[in-house]
This record gives sequence, structure tokens and C-alpha cells, in this order.
Amino acid sequence: MSISRSRFSGLLARVCLPLSLLGGVSQASGAVPEIELIIKDHLFFPATIEIPARQKVRVRIINQDPSPEEFESFELNREKLVVGYGEVVIFIGPLEPGEYPFFGEFYPKTAQGVVIAK
Repeated sequence: MSISRSRFSGLLARVCLPLSLLGGVSQASGAVPEIELIIKDHLFFPATIEIPARQKVRVRIINQDPSPEEFESFELNREKLVVGYGEVVIFIGPLEPGEYPFFGEFYPKTAQGVVIAK
């Protein structure tokens, strides 16, 4: 059985349009809170991030240093390279209440922080 190009296009439009509208609504509604984390002088600012427990959070990591850094957390199961003067986005959570340490892979003695889920 073959389907004509016009019928296929119509079917595709009926399926894709509702899906694209759903994607736009969730992004436009701002349902996921965003936290900004700065890397400067091989330190994280703020070093302590408080987030709501049991809620997904978007973390925008901005590296203001010329050298790269890698956001790393065993407890959060995240590892993300941030090039010098670059930025990345990661999502964390939903998390149970508690403390979740993170560190910079390239400067682990200075680049340290913790996410506190309350």
C-alpha cells in the first residue's frame, strides 16, 4: 500500500504540529527553575546552591576564566566540560532532601561547591 505525497504531508502536519506546540508550552511556561553558577579564578560562585527538593532544576554554568573547567559530581551523576569563557547547561534533580557536593575536575582543591536540596 502506498501513500500519496499530499496525504503523507497532511498526516505529518497533524502529528508534528501538536508535538511542537507541546514543546513550546513547556519551555515558555518556565516550569523548570534556572540557577546560574559562575566559574571565576578557579572557584564556583555561589559555592552553595539551594534548590527545592524533588524538583528538576536547570543550571547554567558560565566559565569566566580563560582556561577550561569540568563540572563534576559523583553524587549528582554529572560531568560537563566548560571551555574557557564558555557556558553550558545541565539539569539536576529531582533530588531528595540532602547535600550533593560538586567540584572542578581541573582545579579540585579550589573549585568546590555543594547543592542543598530542601
